[in-house]
Amino acid sequence: MRLTKREARLRRKLRIRKKISGTAERPRLVVFRSNQSIYCQLVDDLTGATLASASSLALGRQGGAMPLNKDTATKVGEEIARLAKEKDIKEVVFDRNGYIYHGRIKALADGAREAGLKF
Repeated sequence: MRLTKREARLRRKLRIRKKISGTAERPRLVVFRSNQSIYCQLVDDLTGATLASASSLALGRQGGAMPLNKDTATKVGEEIARLAKEKDIKEVVFDRNGYIYHGRIKALADGAREAGLKF
């Protein structure tokens, strides 16, 4: 039995989620990557609440269309870090959601780190 790409990612996701969870003081920064956008949100797993979210769609509405590349992912990372600072959040747990840590996922994480979030 051969797994599809999506099934393999979901298996990796479950393996990762067994080990990490977010709290109000140190929420989980979860990333979702689609073919056309990249999304991220800060989640408190104890209450199940989303504390903040950012996406390339939301940034595109503010300043025109955003191409889907590493630069856009970096800007989304910087935006989520800015929103986290507004809510007085300094540290997060990074949840790559089963995606391989390179390309747009890595760019988003690096952008958030440069803007002041600690992983």
